[in-house]
Amino acid sequence: MISKKHRNIPVFIPHLGCPNMCVFCNQRSISGKQDFHKENVCDEIQTALSTIPSDCEVEIAYFGGSFTGIDRELMIYLLDTAQSFIDKPAQGQARVSGIRMSTRPDYITEEILDILSGYAVSAIELGLQSMDDKVLSLSKRGHDSKCAEKACKMITQRGFDLVGQMMIGLPGSTKESEIYTAKKICELGAVGARIYPTVVFYETELACMAERGEYRMLDIADAVSRAADVYSIFENNEVECIRIGLCSSDNLADESCVMGGANHPALGELVLGEHIFRRMCELIDSLGVATEDREAIFTVPRGKLSAAIGQKGINRERLYRLYKFKSVSVREGETQEIRLTL
Repeated sequence: MISKKHRNIPVFIPHLGCPNMCVFCNQRSISGKQDFHKENVCDEIQTALSTIPSDCEVEIAYFGGSFTGIDRELMIYLLDTAQSFIDKPAQGQARVSGIRMSTRPDYITEEILDILSGYAVSAIELGLQSMDDKVLSLSKRGHDSKCAEKACKMITQRGFDLVGQMMIGLPGSTKESEIYTAKKICELGAVGARIYPTVVFYETELACMAERGEYRMLDIADAVSRAADVYSIFENNEVECIRIGLCSSDNLADESCVMGGANHPALGELVLGEHIFRRMCELIDSLGVATEDREAIFTVPRGKLSAAIGQKGINRERLYRLYKFKSVSVREGETQEIRLTL
């Protein structure tokens, strides 16, 4: 589990190592990075380290491309570079404790895992996207769910932490297939997950599909609802949801790059707010008592207050409307549970 004092230093290797062009993919637009120069990586990590408090634990994270599919010489170079910060920590700086990376299921082999075992690799993040073969085929992922399942098992059997990345709203995907995917990620031993509602970028096949009417882009409300469905599955199975939605970059705010879909600067907050609202309703309904003209006090975990109230107080307004409370207040507590006092 990633603690509050944990930091990743992301090093983006846009589209390197990927044998495919999935219908949704334009990694240069997603990461905001247009090129990659390996000789800059060391300085990039050093600069990032200088901004991180010394009491934080740090991992160097190779994201963007399919790390285990890049040229072998380059992969070894990048692993050696990251390992050098672990083996020879600089005095007064945050300690680098591990290396993590994102890759594809079909680029996990025993040979690859043998190489990674020689370094302080802590976690491997797999771009699973879906465990539904129909969705994988329509998205032109280039592998099937059996390949994905095998890769997950190989990773956990070798002692690496597994993080499953999934997408919401891919071609052919439904609420049911997304719930199935989330459950499979949990069953396969993931300790973490990322949820990416689909954003449609120009210069992708998905944008062409949308223009031809072959694909309906997610609207924000649908993206929030469906992402909240799978978020609850991860929470119930104690699989930490590391992120919801793409990392913000200048390109996500650039209308010339983004055609549409689930692009919102506070998408994660909206999803968490919807999840908490549903939990609030479940608590109220479980009591089986009249709520009209009663005062309701909700206690939520520390750090969740803003999401629980909702943007512009929307969750409190919804509770007033549904249950006719006299007043609704939300406060932070030490508990990890959401509690209700009437």
